[in-house]
Amino acid sequence: MVIFGGNGVGRMLAAIAAALFIRVVSGPGPKLLTGNNGSDDEIEDDTAASDGEEVPVSGKVPPVSIRWSNITCSLDDKSGKTVRFLLNDVCGEAKAGRLLAIMGPSGSGKTTLLNVLAGQLAASPRLRLRGRLYVNGQQKSNKSYKIAYVRQEDLFFSQLKVRETLSLAAVLQLPDLSPEDRDEYVNNLMFRLGLVSCADSNVGDAKVRGISGGEKKRLSLACELIASPSVIFADEPTTGLDAFQAEKVMETLRQLAQDGHTVICSIHQPRGSIYAKFDDIVLLSEGSVVYTGPAYEEPLTYFANLGYRCPSHVNPAEFLADLISIDYSSPESVYSSRKRIDELVEAFSRDASGIFFLSPATAGDNVKVPSRFQRRSVIKHKGRWWKQFWLLLKRAWMQASRDGPTNKVRTRMSIASAIIFGSVFWRMGRSQTSIQDRMGLLQVAAINTAMAALTKTVSVFPKEREIISRERAKGLYALGPYLSSKLLAEIPVGAAFPLLFGAILYPMARLHPTISRFGKFCGIVTVESFAASAMGLTVGAMAPTTEAAMALGPSLMTVFLVFGGYYVNAENTPVIFRWIPRVSLIRWAFQGLCINEFSGLEFEKLQSFDIETGEQVLDRLSFGGSRIRESLLAQGRILLFWYGTTFLLLKNNKPKYMQLEPPLQLQPLE
Repeated sequence: MVIFGGNGVGRMLAAIAAALFIRVVSGPGPKLLTGNNGSDDEIEDDTAASDGEEVPVSGKVPPVSIRWSNITCSLDDKSGKTVRFLLNDVCGEAKAGRLLAIMGPSGSGKTTLLNVLAGQLAASPRLRLRGRLYVNGQQKSNKSYKIAYVRQEDLFFSQLKVRETLSLAAVLQLPDLSPEDRDEYVNNLMFRLGLVSCADSNVGDAKVRGISGGEKKRLSLACELIASPSVIFADEPTTGLDAFQAEKVMETLRQLAQDGHTVICSIHQPRGSIYAKFDDIVLLSEGSVVYTGPAYEEPLTYFANLGYRCPSHVNPAEFLADLISIDYSSPESVYSSRKRIDELVEAFSRDASGIFFLSPATAGDNVKVPSRFQRRSVIKHKGRWWKQFWLLLKRAWMQASRDGPTNKVRTRMSIASAIIFGSVFWRMGRSQTSIQDRMGLLQVAAINTAMAALTKTVSVFPKEREIISRERAKGLYALGPYLSSKLLAEIPVGAAFPLLFGAILYPMARLHPTISRFGKFCGIVTVESFAASAMGLTVGAMAPTTEAAMALGPSLMTVFLVFGGYYVNAENTPVIFRWIPRVSLIRWAFQGLCINEFSGLEFEKLQSFDIETGEQVLDRLSFGGSRIRESLLAQGRILLFWYGTTFLLLKNNKPKYMQLEPPLQLQPLE
């Protein structure tokens, strides 16, 4: 924590906080390197074009076929003993121009296999991952092709329109294209994915009505397709969609496969018309392969030869799902279904050579990816810091200014709070009892402002953090331009609510009646609001979910509230806690408001021991001799500290993924 005192240590730590902020706003643009352990300016890039190379906007992509064998993923407990196998000796192949579906019941390992193939299985010390992965017949340790990963949850900036979302993504991912070429590319992409009809509609979210779930899924595909990836991964793309929208999404994936992309998706139990669109399937049950190969009639024939015939007029996908699922309705059904699955796994393992293609690579498999499409090991973007900043500033401003529901709620709350507080503390006079009333009003004003700004930020930023993490994983921009643009874009909107609150409360309570004092009052609560928002960013960067952030943020603010200068005098604070008042934004706001209100104020004196001047009140609060400027500077240092902390947290919380190790070699028996 930073100690904002007047001593040398406080000034030194304040300088450190300022240095962190300067690092945020003036850091270089991204210098993109492969690997997972680079710094913020060395971000892994799966989609950006190499220097001097044009991104293919014609829709043609280099063909990529992927083979995998002996993929085993086990989960260990804390003692190091194996708990269970998430994947057990899995094999398969995804060919260019074909749609591969990974099917199986819940918990069968579909998403785990998809993440392994995409190289995005989250690292964990309890996981063990082994196997072989071949790209165009050659074993690869690093990707030399571009991939797209469409996740189950579609995350966007809700206030942007579909066309704006794609245009901004195109500018970030295709910076070397001319504006005319980018616009044409975006229009073609929207037409290709059926987004023309909703191009000028807001994306929306749970609070704001926007496009449908199917259109959001296709928008996710469009954003991923901007960089012309060779391989497209989609994790259960039909989840949460109705039958019609699910059909449209899968038709889009099939069309992408026909255009030359290698498309791999996981899916739970598709309807018959969707199953008919698959070219190949992989059937998983409890992490083991039951079948892999061509889809539709071939698996039915294969299982019929094993004694399991699909009845007429039954959806083949439903038949296959029932065949490889465990029936938990009774102990007998569990035993029989598990025995059936074990037999199917053993049968596939025995007959795999006749069904699957695990033979050595043929000449046709060794398709060389053209060098202009390969990802360079080092991708540098020089001189683009300001371009990224202005682009992100535009996006942040559109999101902040158009967020009607949130802004309306904050406006109503500001007005309601001001009216309630103004009514309770209506036209305070200069009596002795008004001294306590004034201090109470200034304290609740500081608390209300801080809590409102903090709650708004922690309720929004965790979800935005996920979007930022995905975009940074692609190497689209650095943290410096993002945080700087976010701070600047939210100043006009963020300042409006404290100003509205002060404009109503100040005359109702009849605080120190001068224009300059009113301006200082509004300035203090506005700076406090920004500092609380910066603190909310740090909480949102630390907390894993929005719910956790909503629980952590107010709890942390409560500590600052207790040491806010009203409940505990700074001189009476225990030694081990004396640093808390110095970092409490509520305390500094309260101090500034008290100095602004009580300086030069005189009260009615009825008894010899009564307080006569406001300076006496400030002395009793331990604020004597202080200035408003000190409070504003302290809150500015707090703001810089929280922004710098947020920068460090986001920089160091880059996702890390498991590396595929070669399978263990069995020692021959002597």
